Amino acid sequence: MPVFLFQNELELKMNLLMCPVCHEALKLTERTWRCENNHSYDVAKQGYVNLHVVQHKHSKNPGDTPESVQARRAFLSAGHYAPLQQAVVNIIRDLRIENLLDIGCGEGYYTNAMQAEVLQCVGVDIAKNAVQVAAKLNKDVTWVVGTGATLPVLDQSIDLCTSLFSPIPKDEILRVLKPEGYLIVVTPAPEHLYAMREALFEEVKPHEPNKFVEQLAAAFDLIHEQVVKAEMALPQQDLKNLIAMTPYAYKVKAERREALEQKDQFALTAQYQIYLFKKK
Repeated sequence: MPVFLFQNELELKMNLLMCPVCHEALKLTERTWRCENNHSYDVAKQGYVNLHVVQHKHSKNPGDTPESVQARRAFLSAGHYAPLQQAVVNIIRDLRIENLLDIGCGEGYYTNAMQAEVLQCVGVDIAKNAVQVAAKLNKDVTWVVGTGATLPVLDQSIDLCTSLFSPIPKDEILRVLKPEGYLIVVTPAPEHLYAMREALFEEVKPHEPNKFVEQLAAAFDLIHEQVVKAEMALPQQDLKNLIAMTPYAYKVKAERREALEQKDQFALTAQYQIYLFKKK
C-alpha cells in the first residue's frame, strides 16, 4: 500500500508542470522534464528547471538583479518579515489543500515556509538568479524559472495560487486554478515603510491595496482579509539591504539614498495587507 501511495504522489508531481511550447503535460524522467511532443527541459544541477522559453523573453536577464536578490535574501534571513511569513502559513494551514503555486517566488523565503503545509509546492519566478538561490533552500519545492504570462502548470491543476508583492496575472491564475480554488495576495498596506519613503522622496502617497479587490471582483470572492503590522528597528546594514531590495532603489535621488544609508539605526513600521480570494 505505501508503495502505491508513493507512486501516486510521484504521478501527481509529474502531472502539474506544463510544457511552455505546446502546453502538454510534462513528465519527469531522471533529471529531464519531457512532454509527449518531445520538448525537453533538463533539471539544472542546483535543482530547478528553466521553462522560460526564448520566444517569451523580452530581455536577456529578466527580473531582479543579482544585487537586489542578495539584498532581499540577507534582509529576510534576519527575520524582519517573519510576522508576515507566519500569517500566510497560518492561512494556508487552515485551507487544508494539497498543492500550491507561488507566483514570483523570488529567492524562496515565503515559498520555503509554505511548502510544509502542502503535499506539493511549485515556486516560479522570471529571475533565474533568484530561483538559483531558492533552489538551495528546499529540495521539496519544484522550483521553476518561468513567467506569469504563461504559468508553467496545467489547466485547473492548482488548489492555491499565491502572489506576495508580485504581479497578479489574473487570466493565467483563472486557467490554472481548480474550480473553487484559492488566491492569496499580499501587498503593501497604506502605511508600509512610510518613514523610509518619507526620507527618500519629497512626495509620498499611501499605498492603495483596495485596487486589487476591485480588479479581481468579477472572477473572485474576497473571503478573508487582514493587516499585519510589525515595528522594526533596523541596523545600518539591514536598512541598506531593505532599500536595495525595493523598487525605490531605482527611483530615488542618490543624495537622499546616501543620507538615509548613513543612519546607524532606523525605526520603521512594516504594514502588510493580506487578501484571501476564492474563485467564483
